[in-house]
Amino acid sequence: MIAVEQALEQYGAPVYVRHEIVHNKYVVKTLERKGAIFVEETAEVPPGNIVIFSAHGVAPVVHDEAKQGRLASIDATCPLVTKVHKEAVRFAQDDFDILLIGHEGHEEVIGTSGEAPEHIQLVDGPEGADRIEVRDPDKVVWLSQTTLSVDETMETVDRLKGRFPNLLDPPSDDICYATQNRQVAVKQVGAESDLVIVVGSQNSSNSQRLVEVALDAGAKASYLIDGAEEIDEAWLEGVTTVGVTSGASVPEVLVDGVLEWLAERGYADVDLVQPVDERLTFSLPKELRRDLRAEAAALAAEAAD
Repeated sequence: MIAVEQALEQYGAPVYVRHEIVHNKYVVKTLERKGAIFVEETAEVPPGNIVIFSAHGVAPVVHDEAKQGRLASIDATCPLVTKVHKEAVRFAQDDFDILLIGHEGHEEVIGTSGEAPEHIQLVDGPEGADRIEVRDPDKVVWLSQTTLSVDETMETVDRLKGRFPNLLDPPSDDICYATQNRQVAVKQVGAESDLVIVVGSQNSSNSQRLVEVALDAGAKASYLIDGAEEIDEAWLEGVTTVGVTSGASVPEVLVDGVLEWLAERGYADVDLVQPVDERLTFSLPKELRRDLRAEAAALAAEAAD
């Protein structure tokens, strides 16, 4: 979201964004009001304009499309997704079969697969592991979509290792730290709550996983909502403890709105569950940093004159 806002401030509207910058309805509508135009394909962007690639990442062919369409591109891919892309390229260069654990059709999976389509096979859940065939069982590695359930991912890995004992693990954890931290927290919240409300959009993979994790942890019910206006008061019947969490890309204002809605109905005492203190931050895309530096240099030179 910050990358799109900064681009609008730096270059002015319109700025085109290929796919939703993040899977959150509130964020997308907010950016549209500021002048962002969301498109499904690069070809929809008129030549000479700016196109921003979403946090989910794109395949190399999409970068080529932007060049052919005479577009200035800004790559806002999440650095954790970029790491998976680089791992895919490296293992493909070493001629490994790459088993990508993820959900078919998800933008992140499409982008990662595009880095080495001849080497990558998708494994969509533990059952998918039984259908995989590889060229050499001693040269196989697994990677994963960053927004998956940690538990389900490891269940899939265990199933794969049952078939391919020499399956290589990725050099570092692929699951997004924000996704992992929320899943760890919601396990505790779900075990202590009658109802867990997850704030996030229906097309958000990591938000969907939080609902699943809450139910698996013991919550009697869990619902995914975009905001407080979607809460059904009937959900509160017989409920003494409500857990609230949110997807990784959800603005804090939406969570605050849910807490206020609950407080108005008698759920005013709030205990914070934060197993990990998140301090990691990411910089703006390099294209924006470059242009901001150039602008600052020009202003400094003008002031010196």
